[in-house]
Amino acid sequence: MKNIKMIMFAGMLTTLALLTGCQSMEGHEGAIIGGAAGAAGGALIGSAAAGSGNRGTGALIGGAIGGVAGGVAGDQLHDKKNR
Repeated sequence: MKNIKMIMFAGMLTTLALLTGCQSMEGHEGAIIGGAAGAAGGALIGSAAAGSGNRGTGALIGGAIGGVAGGVAGDQLHDKKNR
C-alpha cells in the first residue's frame, strides 16, 4: 500500500511540474511530450528493477531520470523536425 502511494505521489508531482512549466515552453512542445513519456516509462522500469521493498524509491528515481532524458530527446527531435 505504501508503494502505491509513493508511485501515485511521484506521478502527481511529475504532472504538476509539467503543467507548471507548460506556460513557458512555447516552441519546446517536444520536451513536454518526451518528458511525460520518459517519466512514465522511467517510473515503470525503475519500479520493476527495484527490489521488493524499494519499488516506490525506484519509481521516483526512474521517473526523474526518464523525465529529464525524455525531455531532452523530445526537444531535440522536435527542433530537428522543424528545421
